[in-house]
Parts: sequence; C-alpha cells; structure tokens
Amino acid sequence: MSEPSAALSVDSVTGIDVSLAVAGPGARSFAFIIDWHIRLILAVAWFVVAAIVTNGSFSLQYTPAHSQRWFTIVAIPALALYFLYHPAVELAMRGRTPGKRRVGIRIVTRSGEPPGAGALLVRNVFRLIDSLPVLYGVGLTLMVLTRDSLRCGDMAAGTLLVYERSVADSGLLQEAAQRIGRLDTAGAEIVADLLQRWTSLMPEARIRLARQLLQRYLGAEADLSEGDDLQWRARLERLARP
Repeated sequence: MSEPSAALSVDSVTGIDVSLAVAGPGARSFAFIIDWHIRLILAVAWFVVAAIVTNGSFSLQYTPAHSQRWFTIVAIPALALYFLYHPAVELAMRGRTPGKRRVGIRIVTRSGEPPGAGALLVRNVFRLIDSLPVLYGVGLTLMVLTRDSLRCGDMAAGTLLVYERSVADSGLLQEAAQRIGRLDTAGAEIVADLLQRWTSLMPEARIRLARQLLQRYLGAEADLSEGDDLQWRARLERLARP
C-alpha cells in the first residue's frame, strides 16, 4: 500500500508554491453519504409528488392508461435528479457539493484549479466502475491504495479532492479584495492572495513578499523596519485599506 500524499503543491500569483491538503477516504466517504441522502430525498420527493399529480389520486402505482405521461413526468425526472445530481451540482458550485462543502473539501485539477465541465462529466461517468461490485468497492479500494486517495473517476479526469482554506482566511481574502485603497487591481489580487496564504508560507518568504509589496505601493512612506510576523501582516492589511 502506498503512503498517502500530505498535500498538493500548486503555484500562486505570488510565485510561491502553496500546499493544499489532500482529502482521504474518510472525508470523501462522509461527503458522499451526505450527498447520497440529499439526492435520494430529492428524487423520491419528485417521484411521490409527480405520481400523485399524474394519477390524480394518492397513489404511486404505475398506470398503463397514463404510461407516456407517467414516464415523462414521473420516472425520467426522478432518475435524472438521482443520477445527474453530482455532475450538475459540482459544475454549478465549481467542484463542490453540499456534502463536500459540509466536510470542507472540493474537487480540483492537478494545477489546483476548479475542474471544467468535461473533467466533471468524465469523473462521474466512471462512477459506474467505482461503484462495483457493491457499495463503491472498487472506488474505496483504490482510494486506500493510491497515494492521493484517487478513485477511477479521478484518474481518468485528472482530478483529486483537497481541503478548503479556513473560514478566517477566506473572510480575510474577501475583505482584502474589496479594499482597493492605494492598490491597482493586480496589486489588490496579490495582497489578497498573500493574506489568504499567509500561514501556509515560510516566515522568510511571506515577510520578503510583504516588504516588496509595501515598498512598491508606498515607496518612501513604507514602514520597512524590522518586526515580528504579526507586525508585517498588520502592515500589509493597512496597505489594503482605503
């Protein structure tokens, strides 16, 4: 059995590699169970309501007299809700589903970007293989054996699941991105990215980048005196303020 990968290393706009922790079989399975219940509830709810409306009574039985309407209104939409749930929701939520979001994981490509429609479609088509023989036996076995906890669908689509950034970092990113101040658009993006990834960078790297940004946008006004990690971060946050 191969050792699980601790992280996916990707490039950021700051030019510093950033590590994204790879989600293991446990987190992936928990997210899948949540999503399975959601799609089952949606499909059953549609089936029940549509069957009652189509039959004109509180009956869920198939009626030959309404065979075409029954399949068009009742069966096909219910099956679509169940089987197309993952590709449709993952595309709409950029690699996430309610279950993945609850667990704090998302689908990314090997470059750390959200996957496209083609990759998501391939990934979900291969669920047919991953689900064999029962209860995702093939998929679970591969996730345990492979380095990055990959199932067949991930191998075919070039994707994997990683943990999201912390809520605090995400909030800080949104706040910094909305504060242009003395920054141009590119500068605001770089500052926001650096603040988001602050804790994942080496202290020397983040201080060096903060110094360069302060000097570039504040010039002679920049406070480049020595300080600890918190002081450098505070200076960078002040730069993002209007």
